[in-house]
Amino acid sequence: MARKKRQVPEQFKAPVQTADKPKTVYQDEFQSGVNRRVEDFGRKFEGKGRNVLYGLAAVAVLALLIGIFFAWNRRSDAAAQTALGKAIETSQAQVSESPAPAGSTAKVFKTERERAAAAIPEFQAVVDKFGGAVEEKAKYFIAVNRLKTDRAAGVSELEALAKASDEVGALSKFALAQTKADDGKLDEAAALYQELAALSNPILAKDTINFELANIYQKQGKTTEAADIYYNIAKTASEAKGLDDKPVPMSQTARQAKDKLEEINPERAKEIIEPAPESPFGM
Repeated sequence: MARKKRQVPEQFKAPVQTADKPKTVYQDEFQSGVNRRVEDFGRKFEGKGRNVLYGLAAVAVLALLIGIFFAWNRRSDAAAQTALGKAIETSQAQVSESPAPAGSTAKVFKTERERAAAAIPEFQAVVDKFGGAVEEKAKYFIAVNRLKTDRAAGVSELEALAKASDEVGALSKFALAQTKADDGKLDEAAALYQELAALSNPILAKDTINFELANIYQKQGKTTEAADIYYNIAKTASEAKGLDDKPVPMSQTARQAKDKLEEINPERAKEIIEPAPESPFGM
């Protein structure tokens, strides 16, 4: 059975082109968050929920990385970002039986395994050359790509990374939980999600973690526990209001939770009233 694809966390996706420099600088959300907050307590690997982790993840997350300072100067910092960004580009390259169009410099791989095998050495080069947060992120990407080439080794690497109490540790634990779930080890996956859900300030959005936990409960036949979580996610979102005291549109995760609740407890799902979209004419 083909394994479900998951998205790469948003903070590792897009390179940012600075206006005054011709070189592309890969300014990920994790680093920019540290730079913004370092003055306050003198950042994020995402998390923004929905789904995080390359090859496994989804989404995505935002949290404060306490106590970590970048020791590089601007020049070395940009070099580290660029190296990591290029490795990420390889890990996200197109998979197709057809070669790249003539004149294109884009990388194309025939299989995900082949792509992962090409990306791992690039991430390893980042680990060998740079330290700090970029090194830890590169190790994370090595582990999730390793799942495609040597699943057992990838799991072992994620288990080691998941022991850390920092952001990379939390994301690694989430990736590990998803791997365990994919492998049918539901009890182990549930335990990992429960650990993440118990964190006071998790890197991943609470709704993302709880939604995945509810999915595990549903697969285990624990429909009451699953329904409770789906209900809480959707109900809270349906009643949320913004600073202007107007209803906030439900997130994708919240809508999915409502759909799941309708499957297992349709009567309870009727209690959740999704806020009506605001008229573009102000009516």
